[in-house]
Amino acid sequence: VQLQASGGGLVQPGGSLRLSCTVSGSVYSLNTMAWYRQAPGRQREWVASMVSGGASNYVDSVKGRFTISRDNAKNTVYLQMNSLKPEDTAVYSCNVGLRRTVGSRVTNYWGQGTQVTVSS
Repeated sequence: VQLQASGGGLVQPGGSLRLSCTVSGSVYSLNTMAWYRQAPGRQREWVASMVSGGASNYVDSVKGRFTISRDNAKNTVYLQMNSLKPEDTAVYSCNVGLRRTVGSRVTNYWGQGTQVTVSS
């Protein structure tokens, strides 16, 4: 199983970016899909997550600006980031809980990070 994240880059304050994270390999079902971020000198922070049923949660600092979504047919989770601020600058990583086969336990996998830089 591999997770491939993409969509990061350099954007001006107030701008938008859309991150994607696609799961490849042997997957039976996807559980919670989430995004985390880590800014320089800081601990990794949970940003948003979405359970298989579609309910989502966000850290307070991004509520109203970021939207998490998922396409189960494509094994992909997205993070639409609007009204970006310099304090959103970080390496963003996806985390997905999944079952590889029927009846197997849920295992969490991490994708590689993608850099988001918000600067004028």
